[in-house]
Amino acid sequence: MLPAFLIEIVFYLVPGFETVRERFEWMGRKSLRAVLLCASALLPYMVLGWAAGSFSHGLALAAAILVASFWYVGIEPSLPADLLFLGFMAAVYLSKLFDQSYGHLNAHVALGILGKLMWIRLGLMEVLSLRGMKGVKFGFVPSAREWRIGALFYAGFLPVGGAVAYLLRLGSFHPQPLVWWKFAGLAAATFFGMLWVVALAEEFFFRAFLQAVLARKLRSATAGLIIASVLFGLAHLPYRVFPNWRYVAIATMLGLFCGMAMQKAGSVRASMVTHALVVVTWRMLFVG
Repeated sequence: MLPAFLIEIVFYLVPGFETVRERFEWMGRKSLRAVLLCASALLPYMVLGWAAGSFSHGLALAAAILVASFWYVGIEPSLPADLLFLGFMAAVYLSKLFDQSYGHLNAHVALGILGKLMWIRLGLMEVLSLRGMKGVKFGFVPSAREWRIGALFYAGFLPVGGAVAYLLRLGSFHPQPLVWWKFAGLAAATFFGMLWVVALAEEFFFRAFLQAVLARKLRSATAGLIIASVLFGLAHLPYRVFPNWRYVAIATMLGLFCGMAMQKAGSVRASMVTHALVVVTWRMLFVG
């Protein structure tokens, strides 16, 4: 497991460095880069499967990777193509494919997280390199200005989101019952886990990609913000139970504030901060 995990971490970091992405683009035509993306996506799975002596659901995984990697090789970027791409990526991510393919270390530890990390960075590279999405200020480490803006919109979301959550009876105040140092440690771990995985993926695809594309196509930053936020909310419809309209409402509201943070900063890293702060507040102080 460790070699597969280390390989995946290295590949996962690649999209966050602009110079590395530029060197990847110098490697040649789209078709060659798509082949390289396929190979990098399959490598950790092959290493893990070789060690375990099993390649369960390998054909289904390879097929999904092939489609994602070559999407923008044969299809010109357009709003329908972009929406279908996002739908395809979301459908695979939310399916059980990764848990089925990567298996379990034991009864309590699923290795599907490796597949999800792979899927996130594969989608990032597909959009940034093969689609050629330019002008995206994307990375793992926010600047001081991005931290401030992200925190500002987090503070703005708290009373609005709190009122919506109260009216919809989404949860109750119940801090984690831990001593202060354990509480602080868990909060920090939760925050950075969210910032560098969930918030990174969702903010890139819904804000830096979808919101930006919609704003250009509709020639309205406001329309792009609203539509992307509504779609972000609808993506939470199957959360825990289906249909979960309460989470759609709160997620749409969060999407609006994250989208405004990105617009203000001109960088998706600011909206990542807003997103991660909201989630860590919810997880550490509320149950529901």
